[in-house]
Amino acid sequence: MNLLRKLLRAGEGIVLVASFLALCLLPLVDTAGRSLGGFHVPGSADLVQSVTLWLTFVGALAATGQGAHLTLSTSQWLGEGRLGRAARWVAGAVSAAVAALLAYASVQVVRANRLDPRMLSIGVPEWVPEMVMPLALAAMALTFAHRAHGTWRGRAAALLAIPAAFAAGLLPPPLASKAWIAAAGILASLLVGTPVFVALGGVAICLFFAQGTPVAAVSAEIYRLVASPTLPAIPLLAGAGYVLAESGASDRLVRFFRAWLGFMPGGLAVMVAMVCALFTTFTGGSGVTIIALGGLVYPMLRKDGYPEGFSLGLVTASGALGLLLPPSLPVILYSIVASGRDAVVPADRLYLAGLLPGLLLIGLTAAYGILVGRRAEGPRSPFTWAEALGATWKAKWELLLPLVIVGLFASGRATMLETAAGALAYAILAECFITRDLHPVRDLPRVLLRASALMGAVLILLSVAMGLTSYLVDAQLPDALLAWTRVHIHSRIVFLLALNVLLLALGSVLEIYSAIIVLAPIIAPMGALYGIHPVHLGIIFLANLEVGFLLPPVGLNLFLASSRFGTPLPRLYRTVLPFLLILGIGLLLITYVPGLSMALPGWAGKG
Repeated sequence: MNLLRKLLRAGEGIVLVASFLALCLLPLVDTAGRSLGGFHVPGSADLVQSVTLWLTFVGALAATGQGAHLTLSTSQWLGEGRLGRAARWVAGAVSAAVAALLAYASVQVVRANRLDPRMLSIGVPEWVPEMVMPLALAAMALTFAHRAHGTWRGRAAALLAIPAAFAAGLLPPPLASKAWIAAAGILASLLVGTPVFVALGGVAICLFFAQGTPVAAVSAEIYRLVASPTLPAIPLLAGAGYVLAESGASDRLVRFFRAWLGFMPGGLAVMVAMVCALFTTFTGGSGVTIIALGGLVYPMLRKDGYPEGFSLGLVTASGALGLLLPPSLPVILYSIVASGRDAVVPADRLYLAGLLPGLLLIGLTAAYGILVGRRAEGPRSPFTWAEALGATWKAKWELLLPLVIVGLFASGRATMLETAAGALAYAILAECFITRDLHPVRDLPRVLLRASALMGAVLILLSVAMGLTSYLVDAQLPDALLAWTRVHIHSRIVFLLALNVLLLALGSVLEIYSAIIVLAPIIAPMGALYGIHPVHLGIIFLANLEVGFLLPPVGLNLFLASSRFGTPLPRLYRTVLPFLLILGIGLLLITYVPGLSMALPGWAGKG
């Protein structure tokens, strides 16, 4: 059994690394081919779509085995006792049942697509790679049941949830119409650790079933997302971020910022804010930043005399900075989801619009750090040109990466996907062959596997969330909310204030990717009703979710920092409160001063 498990894990790893590298090489070959006489890979767009599909589902299977799927932070309250074990069993049983239903829905999609005679350029029918969906989801169902309990009796009991779920599909119409009760139960299971993607997929299945729509509609919506020419940029940029995080880049960047800023009062705090924002920009979320950099910068702050509470609060808050700056992954996703028939929100405009607001939030955090630094009167690093230039030279490859990404995309010679592929290739070249921090054979596959598990968890969540969004649109929920808003809220200022409160609250309990998928299609038409520019609305949306990471009692950064530093949550609430107030001021400025968002797009002729 152990040998079989090792062989399956090895095969899983080979597929994921190969998928990552293929996803990187295909766009690069097309980019280079355009410069060398028009050469291109035949059918590369379809190949990229198939590779992304494999990366999504095999990565999701890897995340299941590692317990790495995104969950609500509330499950951590339950501890390791009897209550915690019961909660994990419930989460495992619900997850196994929903994954099995999604596998069945995917089989229906593949069967329908078999009627299409189209072939990939490698001579394989298009439906063949799609088989990864039901196979991976079925394996995930078994894995969820296996992880639900430490005994075979408990695992068998969790496994029984699968036939029970299918039996529920045979209920007569009067009872089937009550499927919303099951949907409410699945949502409630989020509180005990059910992955977010399971809850969204399960709710979508229940709602479609109650409506009499085939559950295959949930899996069919995957293609609406995977077929996007921009979506594969998300795993590629995340891969580049992971390569940087696993190398010595963090040490070089810390040295760079300290060399240039260490002479200032509060210079170390400014450095922490800036380097954390840079890592969050590349990794697409605060988790990697707090886990990877927290252990490096927190002791430095304490050694330099900063108060313990301030140091904890700064690292926790700084992990949320940078999500508005290029090449942030949530910006790309918002561009994909919010663009529709009524409005198009290009990623390049969002990046331009988010630059000043993003720098504002970093600047406010840094300014508070300077204020505390003056009071702490800790030792300062004397500025010397030799150290500043030496640190810059050592960090030159990491410092050039943002310029390479922005330059490629802004030049118009590369699409967002090609730019992301170039970023990953650049990061691998720099960290494996120039700085040699990572061995290309021993270390790089391990780093790409970690990135694959994260991206599998994110992409499967996006896929099933798109199914729920499809139901909400079919049920005309956005239209109903629009009509209610038109009747009850007459002031643009009141609408924006209500939007801030709503998004902050939801941003504290929802993972940012699922929040974008579910909420953006609903919020976008409401913003248009009040004459809010769609690009400005996007910046408001993302900034609120960014600050929501810090909102007690269940903001994601609070739980990450509590776990990383072994600090009780009530104490963390007190330490982040000043930062929450400061960032709240920045959020109000971003919301009510549209010039912050629209100045740079207007200056660049993209307003």
